Amino acid sequence: MDRALAAREYAGHLTDADLRLLAPSDRGDGAWLRGDPAALLRLLEDPGTFGTVLGEGSQGWAVQASPFLIFALLVQRAMTELASAAHVPERTGPRQRVPLFDTPALRDFLADTARRLFLAELLASFTRVASGRYRVRVAGRARTRRFSELDPVRLAGLLDAVPEAERPGVYRRLGDVSLFLTGVFPDYVTSRAFGPVDAGRLLRAAGLPAPQRERLAAGPAIDLLEHLGARWYRIACEVAPVRTARLAVAGDVADRFRQARRVLNHLADRYLLAAGQSWFGAPGS
Repeated sequence: MDRALAAREYAGHLTDADLRLLAPSDRGDGAWLRGDPAALLRLLEDPGTFGTVLGEGSQGWAVQASPFLIFALLVQRAMTELASAAHVPERTGPRQRVPLFDTPALRDFLADTARRLFLAELLASFTRVASGRYRVRVAGRARTRRFSELDPVRLAGLLDAVPEAERPGVYRRLGDVSLFLTGVFPDYVTSRAFGPVDAGRLLRAAGLPAPQRERLAAGPAIDLLEHLGARWYRIACEVAPVRTARLAVAGDVADRFRQARRVLNHLADRYLLAAGQSWFGAPGS
């Protein structure tokens, strides 16, 4: 996805209220920004826009901004912060951090406009989580199963129930939930190691050979979801009848999954799960 297309995608997500917040005070209500996506993108990328819209150090963000705009500005903020950071914390266990000196790789990830858009869209998509029931036949009998977008094991069960044409979307969402959980709730993932049965279900859904399944099932849950998330994005690209620009970005993120996860770790620590924020309910709550 080139920069011009990404700019149009940003414009498509923003509300009229968002545009009023973004537009300079002497340029009207901001409606003109829809017709000038390049100018809109420049405003989003301006480091001063974060403070103008959200307020420096704001903990409540009591503004009439959509979740997408807030997340887009937070991703831009991460780019600004990591530009001068020597290291960022890495999790070695629940609430345990060690410095990791890989900020050049994180800066490289955020340098691409389409990847920044991808992260903002990902976060906004999980402010409302889909769940429900579906019917599947097991041993000749119809059974009802539940699914939730925040439960990768149950979400993977949909692959046995949906038509083939819908499987690319399920694989894409499995990649999304893997990135979201490892990025925003890594402590939950680390402390909630999948049991052998659930890990096996996920690994079989990803079509991995037995030796690789055994190795991944025995390792840390966060490594398991990192591997599976990248693989599910790739499968979504492979089985989709048409590889859209959005899917192409998902394939690119698959190759940089750890960098994407660590950018989200930074945002979660600094903003998303900071005191006073309640954008996301804890998984399993």
